[in-house]
This record gives sequence, C-alpha cells and structure tokens, in this order.
Amino acid sequence: MHILLIEDQEKLAQNIKTYLEMDHHAVTVAHDGKDGFELAMTQETDLLILDINLPGMDGYMICALLRQSRKNMPILMLTARTKQQEIVHGLNIGADDYLVKPFDLDELGARVRALLRRKSSDRSPVLTSGELTMDTNTREVLRGNRKVDLSPKEFALLEFLLRNKGVAQDRPRIIEHVWGGRDELMFSQTVDVHVAYLRRKIGKSAIETVPGKGYMVPNG
Repeated sequence: MHILLIEDQEKLAQNIKTYLEMDHHAVTVAHDGKDGFELAMTQETDLLILDINLPGMDGYMICALLRQSRKNMPILMLTARTKQQEIVHGLNIGADDYLVKPFDLDELGARVRALLRRKSSDRSPVLTSGELTMDTNTREVLRGNRKVDLSPKEFALLEFLLRNKGVAQDRPRIIEHVWGGRDELMFSQTVDVHVAYLRRKIGKSAIETVPGKGYMVPNG
C-alpha cells in the first residue's frame, strides 16, 4: 500500500516512515502543505496521514480541498490540538480518524491498518495466480504448499502486480506505488533487479515481461 505522509517535523516524519516501511508500506513524505497537497492530487495514494499545523497550507484546508476534488483516500489527521471542537471540525470536513500528539507508533500502526482494511473491505485479502497464493492479512506467500520468504519491497511489488493481474505496469508506476516516489529511484534497474529476485523465489513464469510496457502477473 502507498501512504502519503504530510508532516513538517522531520524527525517525527522519518520515524513514522521507517515504522510503516517495516510494515510493508511504501511511504512518500512531504514537509510542506502545498507540496503535500500537490502530491495528494497527482499520486495514487491508498492512505493520507496529515498533520494539521503545516507551513504553506494547513491540514484542514488540504483535507477540505481533497474532498471537494472527490479524492476519497482515507485521511488520518495528526494533531497537537486537543480541543474537541477542533477535532470534530477535522472529521466534519472529511477526515476519517485522528491521533493526538504525542502518540505511540504502535497505535499509529493500528489506526493505519484499520483504515486500510476499511478501504479494502470490498477486496479479498487473498490473492492468487497459478500455484501462487498471497494472504495480505497474514503476510504469507505460498508457492504450492511451500512458504516463500519475501523482503518488504518484494512483498509490496508482488502485491501490486497481483492486484493488477493481467494488466502490464510500467516502471515509473511501479516505482511510485511500491517505493513511494521517484527522487531516489531514477533508474529503472531498481525495478528490474527486484523482479529478478522475485522470479528466483516464485518462478520465472509468475511475472511476465511485456515489451515496451513493463511487467505483469498473468491471468489464471
């Protein structure tokens, strides 16, 4: 899953990013409200974690503008404000949940998982292709009856391809969704190398190369 985090406290943002990446998510970080809003409008985002007090544009405005633009990703607001009317205001303009600072990262993780489960409630947590089975709840991948151990990025890449089974995904889209951005990953070899690693573990035929288009998990 791709999570966008808009948080101006750099140390806190890095801690959240590291924690969520350990839970197999791709995370893009913005430290400025305007930059974050632009990313939310242009990137595919499964969940937005949004601080209220931001330079450039505050979280309330970002949330309201996203909902006006019919962006329906779940929004988890982070706030140092504890007044009930301020929290209610955030919920009324479209936030799905809130967390008051300071907070425990495990609590944040629980809120994130709950919102993502709600978003994905209409989709099966079990993904299949041929002899390959992935359970996104237990994070278990099987090739036939044999368990396959994947790194967090390998798991995220395979999940993305399985959820788009039968449709070729180009490298820029894979990089954006699995790695959460393009700044640090300007070379398409990054995707190629991870696909090669996956093929060694799940079988070469499990991921097809589509010339001129990218990679695809075939139907069936």
